[in-house]
Amino acid sequence: MTAQTEHASRPREGDPEADPALVYHRGGKLAVGATVPLRDGRDLALACTPGVADVCRAIAERPGASLDYTWRASTVAVVTDGTAVLGLGDIGPEASLPVMEGKAILFKRFGGVDAVPIALATKDVDEIVDTVVRLAPSFGGVNLEDISAPRCFEIERRLQEALDIPVFHDDQHGTAVVVLAALWNAARLGGRELGGLRAVVAGAGASGLAVARILLGAGIGDLVVCDSRGALHRGRTDLNPEKRELAAVTNRSGTTGGLEEAMRGADVFVGLSGSRVPEEYFAGMAPGAVVLALSNPDPEILPDAARRYASVVGTGRSDFPNQVNNVLAFPGIFAGALRVRASRITEGMKLAAARALADVVAGEVTADRILPDCFDERVAPAVTAAVAAAARRDGVARI
Repeated sequence: MTAQTEHASRPREGDPEADPALVYHRGGKLAVGATVPLRDGRDLALACTPGVADVCRAIAERPGASLDYTWRASTVAVVTDGTAVLGLGDIGPEASLPVMEGKAILFKRFGGVDAVPIALATKDVDEIVDTVVRLAPSFGGVNLEDISAPRCFEIERRLQEALDIPVFHDDQHGTAVVVLAALWNAARLGGRELGGLRAVVAGAGASGLAVARILLGAGIGDLVVCDSRGALHRGRTDLNPEKRELAAVTNRSGTTGGLEEAMRGADVFVGLSGSRVPEEYFAGMAPGAVVLALSNPDPEILPDAARRYASVVGTGRSDFPNQVNNVLAFPGIFAGALRVRASRITEGMKLAAARALADVVAGEVTADRILPDCFDERVAPAVTAAVAAAARRDGVARI
């Protein structure tokens, strides 16, 4: 190839194909593959007519048999309306599809779970619930993704009530599980227990509220949640039902001011606010504090600055130590739930997932390693086994 033709073959400046991410995604990230042979007429007769009729009759006589004879037992629907895509917001269903495809390949790579992206062209809660209910016979579980709050709470609740398969909003619960695992190990590093810590959660959206709830379930000493107007407390009259419910069981200290006041003397900061927090707020935290600044792509405070005031610092980014990444949780959680054909995912299953995740690196914890690496092959088996066992303890396992 001459220098001239080589130059001509390169993407021109401004050409979308100059972006390596676009090149990587061309043609999509998923394909369908067969799990049975299709080599000859005999295989064809088994896979399709007439052999498939025997399987259809067996399922018609016993509907639960679809979990034995179809892909349902190992397949999850990844459902979105594209209204709350991480870092991008309401970009619509088509633009959200690359994220859903990405989620699906993470399910497969890290949990052995097949997943199908489904982007819905509606924002109406009733229509989303109705559509997912109608699609449910094809799947063993539903992972809700990137649906804006507070609609996501109602959608998840109604689907959990309507379906007898696991329904899990990963933006809420996956984040919560990994945050709890991180805090267990950070506390372990400092020789402390969660019950002796005071935590502040900055951000009262879907993930912030879920993190608050799981910390309460794990026995955190005290907890204050702040939204854009300040601390949630019982005296506020501007709270939606989810925030009002949380205000009733948190903030024992009665903090009524803003984030700076809430952070004063706190042992733990969990940032899910989507905005920067002034550095001087962190200066008021207790000695040896833990800071998890999880907003993406820009954390509430950069790690170098946070380390001036905290002994352990984590973010949601892969280019800093202690990445809090949902991929550590959701593949194993669904793999465990599907393994025992759980009818739902309980709080006990989430707590078990967090404990298992923390214990993977229990003997290896340092200030820069409170969580396993995403590619640590010990993670998914540990979380899967713990979730399956918890499902049996909680009475939601069917095998």
